[in-house]
Amino acid sequence: MRIALKVDVDTLRGTLEGVPALLRLFARHQVRATFLWSLGPDHTGRALRRIFRPGFLRKVSRTSVLSHYGWKTLMYGVLLPGPQIGERAAELLRQTVAEGHESGIHCYDHVAWQDYAANKGEVWTREALQKAMAIHETIIGPPTTHGAAGWQLNSHLLEVEEEWGLLYASDTRGTHPFLPVMEGRTFRCPQLPTTLPTLDELLGREGRGVEQLPEAVLQESRQERPYGHVYTLHAELEGMKLLPVLEQLLLAWRAEGMQIGTMAESFAALAGAVLPRHRVEWGEIAGRSGLLALQGQTFL
Repeated sequence: MRIALKVDVDTLRGTLEGVPALLRLFARHQVRATFLWSLGPDHTGRALRRIFRPGFLRKVSRTSVLSHYGWKTLMYGVLLPGPQIGERAAELLRQTVAEGHESGIHCYDHVAWQDYAANKGEVWTREALQKAMAIHETIIGPPTTHGAAGWQLNSHLLEVEEEWGLLYASDTRGTHPFLPVMEGRTFRCPQLPTTLPTLDELLGREGRGVEQLPEAVLQESRQERPYGHVYTLHAELEGMKLLPVLEQLLLAWRAEGMQIGTMAESFAALAGAVLPRHRVEWGEIAGRSGLLALQGQTFL
């Protein structure tokens, strides 16, 4: 079984503190991962407007958002100006690639994309993507992939990913690689969906504490998938307070003979495979608030 590590980097603090910790951990265990960057302003504080979204307050209370993000981050975009992440962390991004990790785009403005992208039109979508692409190309060069913030997308994103010639994208939740179908159109850029639950979705549910997290993820990892699993981790969680949980997971996966690597390596394993077409649908994921883009029914 193959485990692809997809690292979502959402905030300035996660970039400057979480990413270096992850790089040290990965170097110690000789692991490579796929890093997806938020490259524009950190407006994390604006996420507080989600307070009326069903399930949002439960998630905040379960996962102790303040302890993971800190007061300063939660004020960005509200009482403090949002710092430009790519500009502040350019050398760290280059270091990550120099150490052999894969680099892709997460978003320009994480909160704006997560809150609005699903209902936005082509002009807004292309502008946001081009801003992120320009920063990534300036710092590192062309990305190999894109992974949508909050698993939020629209058909214009799928069109741009195809135009950019990305090897693959990871914007959805699901069970196996597929070609996405949306608004009756099949897009050629394959989706490698996140298949495993994230730690913030598991923490606090069913009375589960931090010490139970590794086994909970490991149990899900044992489910057979012909092309392996995709595990999404966050620089703000696994790169900081939950770093020991990630290390336990790496050791457990290795002990069970699982291969750990980048998403590009998982994509390479698809060579010659004829991928099925699946509709992109909206649905809920246990432990997460709001609707997410899911791998839906097979499109015949």
